[in-house]
Amino acid sequence: MDENSTAPQQTRLANLDAIRGLGVLGIFFLNIYFMGNSFFGYAPHEVQLTSDIILLTCSNFFLEGRFFSLFAMLFGVGLLIQYQRQQMAMETATTQQQNKRIKRRLYWLIVFGVIHAIFIFPGDILLSYGVSGLLAFRYISLSADELILKAQWFIFLSLIPIALISLMPDDQVYSRDSAFFVEQLADWTGSYQQQLTLHLTMFAYMLAVIPLALMWYIAGLMLLGMALYKRNIFVDGLDNKTLWQCVFWAITLASLDSILSLSGNQMLESMSDLLLWFSAIATALIYIHIIVKFCQNTPHRLKLLQNVGRMAFSLYILQSIVGILLLRYIAPDWLYSLDRIGYVSIAIIYSVFQLLLADVYLRKFNQGPLEKLWRVLVSRTS
Repeated sequence: MDENSTAPQQTRLANLDAIRGLGVLGIFFLNIYFMGNSFFGYAPHEVQLTSDIILLTCSNFFLEGRFFSLFAMLFGVGLLIQYQRQQMAMETATTQQQNKRIKRRLYWLIVFGVIHAIFIFPGDILLSYGVSGLLAFRYISLSADELILKAQWFIFLSLIPIALISLMPDDQVYSRDSAFFVEQLADWTGSYQQQLTLHLTMFAYMLAVIPLALMWYIAGLMLLGMALYKRNIFVDGLDNKTLWQCVFWAITLASLDSILSLSGNQMLESMSDLLLWFSAIATALIYIHIIVKFCQNTPHRLKLLQNVGRMAFSLYILQSIVGILLLRYIAPDWLYSLDRIGYVSIAIIYSVFQLLLADVYLRKFNQGPLEKLWRVLVSRTS
């Protein structure tokens, strides 16, 4: 496909909104496990339940890392669309002025991420996306082929520190029946001051991990998203050959990931994390293809999903607030008894709520509250 055929869009792309909507709904199915203990997440039983094994396997195939990758690609697309629009407005502002505006959006996103990570949920992705966006923006004018090559380098280089971090020994036994599990939950469900201390500890850890690994991986995905947009993948979908290649690698790598993650061997479980990152990209591309074919850039198709996508920022933060309130304050005892099926049930119910909330809200307003705040802050500091 001719990448030059992609013209800057002045209207919203329904496909992108629908894909973004799928992403924001899907990410809650993973984050919900970390709303209680934000560092270790779900504590398995010493003898794993059959339902846990089934849901973990399903997660390895369809959820884990998929929506993180999806969001990163879409973020890259968003940067590219803004860049293309600024090129059309060159008569009213210089390139330097327009680039500053885009970077200012990223700076404000970093501010939102810092606030979110410290005061609400330390599993924040906004900070990482803001920092990675600044890196990806440096290469935004490259051709699709050049972007893909750069993306490959970034992703593969990031896996070296990710592998080293994953393989670090951990002597603590974190299972449902362990004393360590009880100690952890006592801390995470304690006073807000205790929780804030834990948040700051995790935030410091993230500040170290982002430049070492996450920044490069996420920036690589953003560059990949830009390349896909330039090749009209978000309009036409994948060609058959690429689609079946993605299906093959998604199934193969997810199968290996599941085998290793259920092996009971700490070293093999750590190795499964590396496979996850690759299988996630392949599955994310399949999701993009499916949404593109179903939605076909039509505002009335998958409208509920599109509405969620239009409010992705606001709903993402609301997910954190609701999840933290529920599992740390309203029903902290659930953390001792909920199995995976319980967490998934909460995520399903809340996903329906988000679909309804976005639909009702956008009947009265044009954009989400945080989307509007973000735009106002950028405008006033321009």
